[in-house]
Parts: sequence; structure tokens; C-alpha cells
Amino acid sequence: MALFVCKGCHHYLNSDKLLVEKKGILPRNEIIMAKPTLLLIDGNSLAFRAFYALINQVDRFVNHEGLHTNALVGFNNLLDGIIDPFNPDLALVAWDAGKTTFRTGKFDNYKGNRDNTPQELVEQFEPLRKMVELHGIKSYELPGFEADDIIGTMARLGEENGYSVTIVTGDRDMTQLVSDDITVWVTKKGISEIDHYTPAMIAELYDGLEPKQIVDIKGLQGDTSDNYPGVAGIGPKTALKLIKQYHSIPEMYEQIDEMKASKQKEKLVNGKQDAMLSRDLAKILTDAPVTISLSDLNYHGPDYENIIPFYQHLDFKAQLVKLANQGYTVPTSGHTKDAEFDINNTTLDVSAITPASLAHVSQLKDTVSFYLELDNENYHIANPIGFVIGNQADGYFASRDIDLLTQNSPVKRILEDSTILKNVFNAKELYVSLKRLGIALKGVSFDLLLVSYLLDTNDNNNDLGALAHDNDYYAVMTDEEVYGKGAKFAIPAADADFFEHLGRKAMAINLLREPLLDRLLSHEQTKLYEDIELPLTKILADMESTGITVDSEQLLQMRSKLTERLSELEQKIYQQAGHEFNIQSPKQLGVVLFEEMKYTPIKKTKTGYSTSVEVLEKMGDVPIVESILAYRQVAKIQSTYVEGLLRVIHGSDSKVHTRYLQTLTQTGRLSSVDPNLQNIPVRIEEGRQIRKAFVPSHSDWQILSADYSQIELRVLAHITGDKNLQAAFINGEDIHAATARRIFGIKDDEPVEGNVRRQAKAVNFGIVYGISDFGLSKNIGVSRKEAKAIIETYFDQYPDVKKWSDDIIASARETGYVETIAHRRRYLPDIKAKRFNARSFAERTAMNSPIQGSAADIIKIAMIKVQAAIEQAGMQAHMLLQVHDELIFEAPASEMADLEKLVTKVMDSAVKLDVPLLVSSHVGASWYDAK
Repeated sequence: MALFVCKGCHHYLNSDKLLVEKKGILPRNEIIMAKPTLLLIDGNSLAFRAFYALINQVDRFVNHEGLHTNALVGFNNLLDGIIDPFNPDLALVAWDAGKTTFRTGKFDNYKGNRDNTPQELVEQFEPLRKMVELHGIKSYELPGFEADDIIGTMARLGEENGYSVTIVTGDRDMTQLVSDDITVWVTKKGISEIDHYTPAMIAELYDGLEPKQIVDIKGLQGDTSDNYPGVAGIGPKTALKLIKQYHSIPEMYEQIDEMKASKQKEKLVNGKQDAMLSRDLAKILTDAPVTISLSDLNYHGPDYENIIPFYQHLDFKAQLVKLANQGYTVPTSGHTKDAEFDINNTTLDVSAITPASLAHVSQLKDTVSFYLELDNENYHIANPIGFVIGNQADGYFASRDIDLLTQNSPVKRILEDSTILKNVFNAKELYVSLKRLGIALKGVSFDLLLVSYLLDTNDNNNDLGALAHDNDYYAVMTDEEVYGKGAKFAIPAADADFFEHLGRKAMAINLLREPLLDRLLSHEQTKLYEDIELPLTKILADMESTGITVDSEQLLQMRSKLTERLSELEQKIYQQAGHEFNIQSPKQLGVVLFEEMKYTPIKKTKTGYSTSVEVLEKMGDVPIVESILAYRQVAKIQSTYVEGLLRVIHGSDSKVHTRYLQTLTQTGRLSSVDPNLQNIPVRIEEGRQIRKAFVPSHSDWQILSADYSQIELRVLAHITGDKNLQAAFINGEDIHAATARRIFGIKDDEPVEGNVRRQAKAVNFGIVYGISDFGLSKNIGVSRKEAKAIIETYFDQYPDVKKWSDDIIASARETGYVETIAHRRRYLPDIKAKRFNARSFAERTAMNSPIQGSAADIIKIAMIKVQAAIEQAGMQAHMLLQVHDELIFEAPASEMADLEKLVTKVMDSAVKLDVPLLVSSHVGASWYDAK
């Protein structure tokens, strides 16, 4: 094959390329025709490297059948990274045949200190060999010998037959094979980085020694990894010095008598047998009795017909995407689909919309897919830059001309026609974006983003291409692949390229509709989608578009007050410290607290003392620490909320328009961004004051806040069926006081003190989140033993809570997921993890998700019913915000009393539980006043 090689460094190049170094292009006279190439790969070494590179995530790399794949992922990446650019003439992956070799016959404790191979890796060796075969590479093992010996023998054979040999390994012992025609590539940092060992590099590393002398170094110093001894008391530096002087171990012992008497000589004399044995064990054979020849190693290239189903079996999405983008057909993988559909369809009929083609667009009917491309993820301010509309039967039509949407065109008529069903991606974004263009979208039936999220909340990617790949459709690329990312983001200038991508998005939406809706049906999630999530999308879009008015003057006044407060705290801290310093510098603060003021450090970091909030809170009642914590709180309120809100108030309407992420959290809760209106602090007065700036949009209107009371504990009482817990709610008792009486043995006629109630509250909510005795002891300030006793007493008093907790964890282990009352699923891949921390977290999640997720279901159902009731009553009121268990409205003062009654009644009865739902409501001139 036509390759070139650099004389000096032995790097290989394709015939149409030149070697580029820092100084420029290597002159042609320094490039000669290369020899044919032989690639030798150390299978076991690299498999171990790949496995341990991802050991912390071993339980996350599991295919649908439970096979661990972390070593397979790394090994495959290595093969793709080497084979594709290298394209050798001959290739071999050598494997160890077992632990018993000729070396264990010489030294029975050879490698005897190594732990047994983890079962998670053992199960991957068979598919690893299959992977090698499907890459078109020969696999070989030889009983009684190691992979090193196979590689050493084939390397020498290749060298003798005129091949340029490259060895890839994770074992530096292999560097002894380096020669002018043998280069050894050694992986480091897992398998992502590689050192290339040449004779020049060996000479540099070993102070002028030759590669073959490495065995002598190893013979003297020994090897803890392979567990052979070397000479006792001789380390690497001494070994190098001796071999430089005597060239080899045999030559050294021939001259041992000439050495001056010394402790070193004594060590060498006493350790001669160990030195000779260790040298022998370290030496890689170059004449092993292999039963293969070079002609057996012809590299054939990947077997794409069979490697695709192999990748599907392993759930290797990235590799399937790569192959699909290279034009290979990727069929449906049976384990992820419950319906048959034309997943192989990569033929796209997309055309630019022209005056002539508008007639074809106007004929679209029944069902269409529509996609609108924006130049920014914040669709409240983003510009639309192109769109596509169509279906499989009539083709797809794309344009950059947004006027085709705003004018009374066939496209606008279709979008506003409720009888034509729409398949879309991110309906909420589309509702808001089209509303900004004066279009009232109707007839949305299928939202790929929403359905994909409901099917697996762990896959909450917002990229259409990525979600299509997750659902086994590969005939569409991700936006990053087409547009780039960050500073490199750019929409293709050519219409053909841009419209191709838009068309493929629309086709993916269209083709994924039926199989994904079928999966929803099989999961009993159709009602969750059709009755809750899809209707909620429109409500959220309206809330976002309406926005909430923010009084910027109020914020400016707060900014002034907070600036004064920060200045006061600053001066107080300087006085307490005795001098000025940068309070916001963790390093300077650490010096002040722990060196100058001599407080005991609790935790250190690489750069000094930790001054995190957690550390400072553990320091107790220290005046300067209290001042610093107060300073940080005020500074955060100032920067994040006051300054942050002032930046995002829209000049056109003096409102902020948050975005609710409906497909982000794994529990089903909504998340608010740009700005986040769910995290405004309420525990300190400065934080609560922020809410004063949120006011009605009209002077004669008011704000209403309606908040579910202790909804998660009520859900817990319902789903566990615990009669004692239910009784407290049914009887209208204070649940925390009731729990305090039960777990602390307080009589009915005795008062429950505030601190005791607070402890009971911590226990109640701790149980919801699967708290441990350690966590509870930390939360309420008792010993771990006392905390354990409290938890045990709680479960004694509420036995069905304990039973439900055990049952839900057992169910999660069996099915792999848990569900809410509306069949919202959360998959728990770590529920069977061998690592305690990962498994324990999954168990706590199994307990919490049905509770928190059901609470999310209830508030969403309430939002839908409240909105319908407001519309039916003909009220002017607007639902403005959802903050977890709280809804915020604005309405004319004249209808506020009726609105408050309506909202409370609907929310109280939104879902029928075995315990009553309770809503508290407040009215005021601002959000602050309505609390």
C-alpha cells in the first residue's frame, strides 16, 4: 500500500499527506516510501486498561441484557482510533490463554499477588474477541504462553520479513522489543493518551541504554506488578547505573569479583539467583512456538454487515450513529421497539418552498410534521431562521423565508387548522415562537421531545438528533454535527445542506411517532401523555408568554439597600479580622481564619483550606464566621436575583418570561430557567424582599398565591396506606406534632415544644427521602445511635411506611423502575449496583421518586383543571407561575374573591387520595404580600 514514513521519527502518513510539525511541513526529501505494516495489539493489557479507566461507572455501562460494557466501550474506541487512520496490511490481537504459563513453572508465585479478575470484566472477554473479529483482525492465544510472547515472536518475524511493526499495549515491559522497525505504543491515562516508544526515546529515558537492556534493569530491580523479586535492596537508579556500567546482568556477574567490597556487592552476590531468574521472567520471547504465520494476519477491514447488529446488542449508540452517517443501513434493534416501522428509510424528499410549490404545500392534509429552527435556545428572544413542513406521502418543504409563516400563506393556514394533526419536537417552544409571529398553533398530536422523555426520564437530551438515535433512528444528525458548537456554531449557507438537515428532522419526527406512541401504550402512559403532559404544554406556553410584571424601581431600591448592607458587613468582617482582605477569596479567607486567627481547619483542598458554607457552618458560633455567612447570602441575593432579574426584564412589557423545562427532572417536576423563579430564597428576609418586585400587570389587579400544604407527606400517607399516618391528616392534626408525640412518647395532653416539633419534621421529610441514621443525626444534632433509634421508632409507629419502603425497593430491583400515581416512570440503573454508594442512592431514589413524582403529577393535574375552570367562568385572571407546590395568579381586585374560592376548590379536589388535600391561599399587592 502507498504509505510514507518519516526517516527520523517513523510516523506513517497517507500518500496524499505530508508530516506537519511545529515548524511547518516536513521537506519531501525527508520522506521515503514506507514498508508494509504489521499491527500487534496486546488484548488483555488493553482490556484491563479500558475496564479500569471507567471503573467508577462500571454499573452504568450495562446493555439491555445486563452485560457490563465499560471495557468493550474503551476497547472499541481504541480499535477505531488506531485501525481507521492506520489501516495496516497485517493485524493481530494477542490474548493470554490462562494464568498457567512456562513462567509460573519457573516461579510459582509469578503474578501471584494479583487479585482475581473482576467478574464484570470476565463477562466481557468473549464479546471482546467477537469485536476484534468483526473489525477484521485475527485473534490468537497460545496455551502456556502470554500475549507478550506471541507479540514478541510475531514482531520479530515481521521485522525479519520487511514489515514496519507497531505494537499497542498498556504494558511498558513491551518496550524491550523496540528497534528501528518496531515501535511500541503504550497507553496512559486509561487508553485515551499514547506514548510512542522508539530507540531514540528509550535511549533518552534510560540514559543511553538500548531497548534489549530493559530486561536487565527489570532483573535487578524486580517487578511488583508481575511479582518477581529482583535483587533485594537494588532500586531503579542503582539498576540503571549498574547496567550502564556492565551492559547486562550476565556480564556484571562475570566481573563481580573485580567489584570493590561494599554492601551493594554483597546484595548482588546474595541475590544472583534472583537476578538471573527475574531477568529470565522479564524477557519476552521472540521464538514462541506459535502456530500462525504472517499470511494468517491479513487485515480485512470491518465486517459492517455483522458489526451493526453486534453494536445494537451492546447498545453502542455512538458507533451506530457514526455508521449511519457514513451511509450504512442501521435496522431496528428489537429490544427497544414494540412496533415495526420503516427505520431503514433514509430516502428524503425535501424541496425548497417556491411560489410554484406553495400549491403542493396547500394540499398537505391529515397529519404533518413541522419543525421551526431558532438561533437561540431561549425561544422568548430567539430569531426563527428556517422551517420545514410535510409528511412521508407528500414530501417535505423547507424555507428560510419566515414571512411564509406570518403572511396568510398555506403554511399558516395548516398550522392554525385543528383538523390537521401536527407532529412536532418541543411543542411548548413552538407555541411560544409561533405566537410571537402571530400564529396560533393548533392540532398538536405528537411531541417527540415530550414522549421520549416520558419513556425514559434519564434521557433528557434536547437535541432532536440525539433523541432519535436513542430511539434507534439514525438517518438524522445532531445539531452539533451540522451546525457546530459555541463559537463555531454556524447555519449552513447552502440551502441544500440546511434544508436536508431540517427535512431529516421532520422525517425523524414523522417516523418515530407510531413506535413511540405504541411504547407509551405498553407502559400504560398514554393517559399521562394525553391528559396531563400534552395539555400542560399549552398552559405553560401561555404562562411563559404572559410573563410576570417586575417593578424595576423596587429592585433598584433593593440593590441600593443591599449594597449598603454588604458594605456594613464588609467593615464588620475587617474589624473582626484586624485588617482588610479579599473576603471573596477562599485562599485569603483561609489564611485569616486558620493561620492568623488560629481556628482549627476542618477540611483542606489542593490549594489550601476549605472555606465552603458546609465547613463554615460546622465551626459553630464564631462571630467572624457568622458575618462571612451573612455576607455571602446577601452577595448572592444581590448578584443572582437583584442584578439577575434586572438583566432579564423585557423592555417591551416590563415583564420577565421564564422558561419551564418540562423534560428535565427525573421526578417530573418542572424546572424554571432564564430566569429561575423557583429558587428565590425565602428563609432570610433579604430573599423574601425580592418577591415585592413581582406585581400585577394592572394597577387595579392583585396577586393570588395558592399552595398545597405538606403534599409529599399526604402522598406518602396515601401510597403506603398507613392508617396511623392517614389518621393525622384525616383528623386535621399538625402532622409534625403528631409524629413527635409518637416517636418521642409525648402524651396527648402535653404540649409539643418547638425544637421537638422541628426534629419530628426532619424525621418526616427525612423518611420521604430515605434518610440514613448518619444523615438524620447530622440534621437534628443527635448521636448516630439516637438517630437510628428514632428511625426504628418511626417505623414501629408507622409500620406500613416501612413495609412500603421495603416493597418499593424490591419492586425496583425486579423491574428496574418505579412509578408515580400517574404511571410516570423513573428507571434506576444502579439499583443492582455492586458499589454500595451507588446502590444505596438508587434505593433512596426508589423511595422518593414515587412520592415527589406523584406530588408533581397532582400539581400538574391541578393546573390543567384550574385553567379550564377559569376559562369556563369567563374570568380575566391569568396563571403566572408554578413554584413546585405553589401556583401564582393575577386578576382584577373585583374578581379576586371568586378566583380564590375557585382555585382552592379545584386544587383541593384535583386528585382523589385516601387523605384530604389542603390548600392555603393568600392575596396581596405583590407576590411578597400574597404569602
